[in-house]
Amino acid sequence: MALRLTQRLLQTQTPFLTRGYPMLVTKEKSEDVAHTKSSLQKKVTRTDIPSAQYGGRHAVTMLPGGGIGPELMTYVREIFSYCGAPIDFEVIEIDPSTEGNDDLDYAITSIKRNGVALKGNIETKSQELSEVSRNVAIRNELDLYVNVVHCKSYPGIPARHQDIDVVLIRQNTDGEYAMLEHESVPGIVESMKVVTVENAERVARYAFEYARQNNRKKVTTIHKANIMKLSDGLFLECAKRVHKDYPELEHDNMIIDNTCMQAVSKPHQFDVMNMTNLYGTIVSNVLCGLMGGAGLISGRNYGDHYAVFEPGTRNTGTAIAGKNIANPVAMINASIDMLNHLGHKEHANVIYEATYQTIVNDAIRTPDLGGNHSSTDVVENILKILSAKRVNW
Repeated sequence: MALRLTQRLLQTQTPFLTRGYPMLVTKEKSEDVAHTKSSLQKKVTRTDIPSAQYGGRHAVTMLPGGGIGPELMTYVREIFSYCGAPIDFEVIEIDPSTEGNDDLDYAITSIKRNGVALKGNIETKSQELSEVSRNVAIRNELDLYVNVVHCKSYPGIPARHQDIDVVLIRQNTDGEYAMLEHESVPGIVESMKVVTVENAERVARYAFEYARQNNRKKVTTIHKANIMKLSDGLFLECAKRVHKDYPELEHDNMIIDNTCMQAVSKPHQFDVMNMTNLYGTIVSNVLCGLMGGAGLISGRNYGDHYAVFEPGTRNTGTAIAGKNIANPVAMINASIDMLNHLGHKEHANVIYEATYQTIVNDAIRTPDLGGNHSSTDVVENILKILSAKRVNW
């Protein structure tokens, strides 16, 4: 089986971007042009997917996180086991109530070893300044510089708007989440917002390259440069400069507060959106809310060497944990993204089709989508559909 899989992969080698993988710039085949590349281009090059282990299986780090994360991960493992997805999960629990970063360090080491992770939202309950946000620390340590959230409506799901199809490209490591704060004098706290040319250009180029490769027409850069003239001004200027390499694409920009109003009133005007860290958090939650809530859409975090998949809105869901009403679709979609990233297209397709049929055609929906079914009802229906399908890989 492993030999057959290897032969199949060798026969289907295609350019990196056309396979749907995350990097921006295809690796030049000639060493003659290497010396002409900018420092940014030299850093953003092709990185192959992690090598499969024995029998074509992949090891993947699983970080259940807090709240509803552990139960959602149980559903993912059940679905993967049922359809024979060739994934071996290395499950790592991070205790949010502990001080110290030993668990976090081990999780990061695991992701570096495996190359890929599936994660829930990890709480950081300690208020000590020495305790960093575990979610932010993972993204920074692994240089997961871009977050991609594809907000696409599901037909028939009760929502404020139908037929939304917007891709959010969010800067993941700079911006307001730099975690650089200090109290200069008692009663006065300063928090730094960091914007660098390198990372602003990286995320802008990813947005334009994504638009080009996926037949999108327009990229909108979201900012507040009218007030934060240096930081957001730099982010906007970098986007305008990168746009010159993509003349076939339209590029405009919009102030963040107007963006939120436009997203609520006329979301169909947006195609691909390029934004900094905090703005991405706000806009992704607004759009997901318009489409039915936090339980549908997945998020992808990419760097040059690693990829981490998670629900798009990064909510912990502590209030509904253990009640069997959490919507498992966002985490299932994150696992589908992970399978596609690793090249297991057949398994990704059958799980996606079963999930889509469950919530759209069969109307098996949790309360957040206006239904009266439980989490396990959704998963059991997915398994029922999978039982009639056969996966060839």
